[in-house]
Amino acid sequence: MRILITGAAGFLGSHLSDRLLADGHHVIGMDNFITGSPDNIAHLANNERFEFFKRDVSNYIFVPGKVDAILHFASPASPNPQSKSGYFNLPIQTMKAGALGTHNCLGIARIQNARFLLASTSEIYGDPEVHPQAESYAGNVDPVGTRAVYDEAKRFAESLTMAYHRFHNVNTSIVRIFNTYGPRMDLEDGRALPNLLKQALLGQPLTVYGDGSQTRSFCYVDDLVDGIVKLLYSNEHLPVNIGNPVEMSILQFAQAINKVTGNQAGIVYEENSRSARDPQRRQPDITRAREILNWTPNIDLEEGIRRTIPFFKQKLGLE
Repeated sequence: MRILITGAAGFLGSHLSDRLLADGHHVIGMDNFITGSPDNIAHLANNERFEFFKRDVSNYIFVPGKVDAILHFASPASPNPQSKSGYFNLPIQTMKAGALGTHNCLGIARIQNARFLLASTSEIYGDPEVHPQAESYAGNVDPVGTRAVYDEAKRFAESLTMAYHRFHNVNTSIVRIFNTYGPRMDLEDGRALPNLLKQALLGQPLTVYGDGSQTRSFCYVDDLVDGIVKLLYSNEHLPVNIGNPVEMSILQFAQAINKVTGNQAGIVYEENSRSARDPQRRQPDITRAREILNWTPNIDLEEGIRRTIPFFKQKLGLE
């Protein structure tokens, strides 16, 4: 197939490009680099089956030639208020990527009769009142809160995707992505893994906010990509959770990072200054992924951390 990937220079987009090229497809990458990095796709520069266009998908986009599938992954995703590439500091761009970007990509899918796959997020569930989170749960989201620029952009994108499927009969699919980690993450992402792994590799005590009882479920990027590709190749149209159902507290996660890295500096606790809307629990119900895609994650946390460490060391200048 000839496949368009928006956000191709991002963490997930670049790994998807690698996987789909390895599967024998032709990949058209598109990114405007406001959060993606040219470094993530530099190794593809001489690949004859990879072509790249620097474009903002929120504007009109044109792709020459036939397109068989579109994976819309273009969006700021970092929750770090201090990061220039986080959605708190790119609120309009985030909303436009979810709204106008999705609209533009769906328009291409309709014209080209192409399969369309939307990258959605577990954040559409908000701070959940149902646990674990299944696709049938409508969520607990504040539409005017500071996080809404990301949450609601993705919720709107899902609604628009289903409207194109139902009204225009576009062949669409939606993946709801849960916490993912691995090489090519932005070290300033603001999520638990980059924050804690950086500290551990630098020999610093790991900072845990509050008592560390808030939970997350961490999925290694290769497992996630495998699930996304299986969804792309399927005929499923309704949303599918892809994530690792092994739930752990942030304190347990910090202890695991110290164990794998051999960091002896321990853990320090700081007052939890996070927003009240910051999800306190997160765990995917992956029943549908198991039944529809025959997918389950295979890489456990300690192995995933070991695979991620060399990239972090390189970025931190420790090699």
